This record gives sequence, structure tokens and C-alpha cells, in this order.
Amino acid sequence: MYFNSRRSAIHAKHGMVATSQPLAAVAGLRMLMAGGNAVDAAVATAACLNVVEPMSTGVGGDLFSLIWLAKEKRVVALNASGRAPAAAAIEDVTRHGLEHIPGDSAWSVSVPGTVNGWDTILREYGTMSLAEVLQPAIEYAEQGYAVTDVIAYQWSGGVDKLSRYPSGEEFLIDGRAPREGEVFHSPNLARTLRAIAEGGPDAFYRGPIAQKIADYVQLRGGWMTPEDLAADYPTWDEPISTDYHGVTCWECPPNGQGLIALMAMNIVEGIPIRDMGFQSLETYHHMIEATRLAFADGFEYIADPRASLVPTQQLLSKEYAAERRGLISPELAMETVPFGKVPAVHDTVYLSAVDEEGNGCSFINSLFAGFGSGLVVPGTGIALQNRAALFSLDPEHANALAPGKRPFHTIIPALATRGDDLWLTYGVMGGFQQAQGHLQVIANMVDFELGPQQALDALRFSVGLDGVVDLEEGISPEVAKGLAARGHRIEVLEGFRRIGFGGAQLIARDPETGVLSGASEPRKSGAAVGW
Repeated sequence: MYFNSRRSAIHAKHGMVATSQPLAAVAGLRMLMAGGNAVDAAVATAACLNVVEPMSTGVGGDLFSLIWLAKEKRVVALNASGRAPAAAAIEDVTRHGLEHIPGDSAWSVSVPGTVNGWDTILREYGTMSLAEVLQPAIEYAEQGYAVTDVIAYQWSGGVDKLSRYPSGEEFLIDGRAPREGEVFHSPNLARTLRAIAEGGPDAFYRGPIAQKIADYVQLRGGWMTPEDLAADYPTWDEPISTDYHGVTCWECPPNGQGLIALMAMNIVEGIPIRDMGFQSLETYHHMIEATRLAFADGFEYIADPRASLVPTQQLLSKEYAAERRGLISPELAMETVPFGKVPAVHDTVYLSAVDEEGNGCSFINSLFAGFGSGLVVPGTGIALQNRAALFSLDPEHANALAPGKRPFHTIIPALATRGDDLWLTYGVMGGFQQAQGHLQVIANMVDFELGPQQALDALRFSVGLDGVVDLEEGISPEVAKGLAARGHRIEVLEGFRRIGFGGAQLIARDPETGVLSGASEPRKSGAAVGW
């Protein structure tokens, strides 16, 4: 079964960008056509998305990236997620009778890592300057752009959050979200981006902009200080991977949830879903159960590995996957899903870019929820993320809130290689849909041999944190009834609600010809573009 899509995969030889908004995709393509590489294109695209899809991403958020270095035949991982402020304290929240950090509170604002991430990735692996790659975003912010239908719908969901404080009106028109086709300008954001283009990350993390961010967060009851911003830095991490039927699937390591995607793949690898059939009752059931098992482990163990012990290698072992797979009943859904015991050890955007040399950049920039915390720093156009809402308030939990610590992260870029060659750069945006989206895209292409666009058009499931399994309109009624009969709590979503099944983008590369094949999410307004 497929989403009602008439999209075709696109093909090109010299370079390609795929993302959730066509203007942003073209911004990245401009860099490639001007002689830039995949990294240059990725940052230009991300910056443009800050302008044209502002509820999802921006300089007030974080980023992660995986890069395939064609000449060196290796993958590198950048973690530009920010940390909790130095004054962050669990008791400041719990004394108000709260069991979690509210996502619309100033406590939920962690240090934004995006701008340092842009600068770091460009200096290490790009060929263009920050000023060059930010130019398209500045142009759209100053001159305006026409809003697409899906983005208008997503924007409308943030009106109440933005309307709480006067500065949020910067993203509204007469108190409402812009409508499809309406031209929107972001003059304050344009000035912020121009300051970054001219002054680099210091223009954001030190000086007037940093002071405005800290002052506003503190005004709303948060912990942020100028010193917290000045102390931010990204890290280069060792990527993690697993083999799935001869394909090596790569993810960023914790604090991101990429580990969940790989654990789910390990479990599914030992299940004959190809024989069970594409989107059959048996395939759905087993993939849903594998996803639930992987989530249970992820929520228990994933944290900032520089602050907590994360047993990544144990969780990624094929032996552990076999143990977890043994918990799946072919006829009945698990009532509860416990996390496994391992030996002791000491609203978001995705974009994909591949250049003519075969370098690939899988890149995610995010505010987490739509417009993040809803706090917009006055006069700057900066919407602040709410990633700290994912910290646990249990001081014994690996992901417990602590000063200078990174929270559990949902955003995960992905790569896949075959042998010594890049095969895919891909991602599936949408909170906790991301890890299970990675599993479904890889299964579609590896087990069921779907093409790039078919793999994204295929109907998806979404295992919710409340235990409900969402299915897409168009699924076979017999499959939906069969899953319910096996004990799954099922809901079928229609219309714009299907956005929740994720925003996938994908570029495949043929190592023999160098031909690139791009696909873009049919549930979004985006595009894959190449030359």
C-alpha cells in the first residue's frame, strides 16, 4: 500500500539536495552549482529552512550530521546539540509539583547548538564561508517568500503558543498564521542571520544577541546566562552502525535516538519479513513489536555518554537482539514491554545532500516541538528550542537533568553504505517517528526492494509513547482488524494528520555510474532537486 503520491524519483549526476521545502532545496543546489560541496549545500539548506519553515528549525535549536567522506571512504558524526545551563536544577522544577519539564516553559530551553554546528562543519569539511551559504536565507527573510500548504497548516498549530507573549507576534500576521500562498517577511531574523554571516558564531554566542537570549529566558523563569551560551561547543563523535542483510546502516551515537533505530533493525533482521509479505499483517505485527522493544531500551539507557554510562555496544550486539527478539509472540502483542538487562559498564527538518565527488551529508536541524518552547527572543526572530523537556526529573535516571548535560535527543540523520561505497543518505523527521521511520525505509528498500520514492510513499505505522499504534488511511482493513485482534491499540489517521508519519528525504547513489536518485516525502511540501 502506498501514500496517494504521483511523485517520481529524480535523477542527476552532478549533485542533489532533498528537503521539506523546495526553496530551501534550491538554496542548497545553488551552492553545488557554484562549486560547493555537500556540506556547503547542507548548511545553506538548513539556514534557508530556518526562514521558510520556522516552526521546525532555526538558530535557536540544535543539529546533528553524518558525513560520508568519499576520498577517505569513512563516516564522521557531528553532535551540535546544546547543554543544560549551569544553574539547571531538578528541585527548581519539582518544587512546583511537576513530574516533568513543561515543553512550553523557560526551563525547557537548553543552549542552542546550531550556529556553532554550522561553523564547525563548514570549517572542517566545507569549501565555502558562512557568509556565502547564509546568503539565500537572508534574501528570503528580507524579501519574503510564499508559504506552502503543509507549512501553513503546521504554522497554524503554533498560534496559541506564540500568542502567549508579545514577541511571538513576530511570527504571526494580525494574530494568525500566514495562509497558503501568502508572502511572509522575517526582518528581525534577517538581521540576526546577517550578523552571524558577518561575525561568525561569536555574533550569536557572545555580545548583544547572547545577552538578549539570556535576559529573555531569565525573564520567563529559566536558567540561561550569557556564560552558558559562550561555553557551548560541538563535538565530533564516533558514528555507530549495524549490518542489516549486507547493508551497513550508520547513525550518530547517544545522546540521540539513532541507537533505537539500529536496535530495531537488529531485531527485525532475524525475522523473515520478506517471506511474510510487504505490509502483511505478520510483517506489521513483528515490526511494531520490534519497535516497541527498541524504544523500551532506548528510553532506559540513552543519555549524554559524557555524563552517564550508556551501554551502546552491548545494546547493539546481535546476541542481545536475538534475546529481545525471543520476547515477540507471533500471535499476540506484548501487554507491557520491559527494558532489557545488559551487563554493567563503566516539529524538525531533515535534509540530504550529495555532491559530484560522492560526498554525502545527512543533516538535521531542529527546534523539537513546533516553534520549540514558544519563546521568541524580542527583536531577533529567534525561536528557542525546548529540548531540555526531554530530561528526566528522576535523579537516578541516566537522562536526569544536570548542569552542562545534553538531553536525550530525537533528531537522527542516517547513512547507509554497501561495501566501501555510499548507498543512501536519508532521514525521517517527526519526533519519535524518526527511529521507527528509519527501520521502515530500510526494510522497504532492502527486504522488499522498493525504489527510493516508493520506499517513502509506502504507508507507515507509528508506535506512540502512549501505546497506541497509528496507521495510515489506505491500510488494508483486514490488516488493521488483525492487529487489533492481536492486542494492538490501533488508530487510523487521515488527511493532514498523516504528517505525523514523518518527513522523509532520501538520496541514493549508484557507485558504478555516480548517478544520484532522489526522493522526497509525499506527506510534506518538499522536493528533491539535482543537476
